[in-house]
Amino acid sequence: MQPRPLTAEAFAPFGIVVQAFAPPDTPGASAPPGSRLINDGTTWRLDLAQNLDLQREGGTPGLAVYSAAARRFPMTLEILERHQLGSQGFLPLTGARFVLVVAAAGPAPGVEDLAAFSTNGEQGIVLHPGTWHHALLAVDAGSFAVIERHLALPGSPVDCDRAPLNRPVQLVLPGSP
Repeated sequence: MQPRPLTAEAFAPFGIVVQAFAPPDTPGASAPPGSRLINDGTTWRLDLAQNLDLQREGGTPGLAVYSAAARRFPMTLEILERHQLGSQGFLPLTGARFVLVVAAAGPAPGVEDLAAFSTNGEQGIVLHPGTWHHALLAVDAGSFAVIERHLALPGSPVDCDRAPLNRPVQLVLPGSP
């Protein structure tokens, strides 16, 4: 399996792509669709997700920093996870590229249900609740801001289901041995 470049359109069934855009004073810059000017006209604001749905069943919104080592490719993938009680978002803080291996929400997916995307180091994502995904696959070592559901109340359910794939699959990056 080889990832394709991450685009908002291709990733839409699985979540939202988060990426930077030019500020209002940049020559030739135009307003991103759906954005509005704030801060005395010096800043575009584009709301991507109105509700990350992180408070179900005793959860609370949480922000963490993950510091990830670069993975070695090609690599064998055998298991996916999902978070049904809320979204999970990954935003690179240090320009690190990462790969997303995802499948639609629903029953445990097989290899035939997978899609793979590679980011460019300036893109982040927010997964829809229930989207199956592999754990963070950093291409470059780096830090990521992670928005996710944390446990707020004793007895709150941990929101991480794991399921093995029906067979292992090789993830190969272009240019890897």
